[in-house]
Amino acid sequence: QVQLVESGGGLVQAGGSLRLSCAASGSFFRINAMGWYRQAPGKQRELVATIDSGGSTNYADSVKGRFTISRDNAKNTVYLQMNSLKLEDTAVYYCNADIRRTLAAWSSGYWGQGTQVTVSS
Repeated sequence: QVQLVESGGGLVQAGGSLRLSCAASGSFFRINAMGWYRQAPGKQRELVATIDSGGSTNYADSVKGRFTISRDNAKNTVYLQMNSLKLEDTAVYYCNADIRRTLAAWSSGYWGQGTQVTVSS
């Protein structure tokens, strides 16, 4: 069984910073891309940032220059450093990972349980 466990969410004032972490555990052969998505109340889940196994990154326009995604392959962990937070960043943030369970298997997408980020004025 593969699990993604997020941590680091919370309440922060506008302009502040938070760092999210997501660790993958269980039995698997390889983690390909990892990423962060978010879902605000009444809105669809949207991509925030992704990072592939080689370290190439992709960001939503709304977070470019403020958020930084990184990963530690030795720890099977992806991070999201969020700076200059805005009220509109308030959402539940979900970790996602494309994981290959065995050498012979196709990869599949896995999701974490989500962590709440609330930005106050």
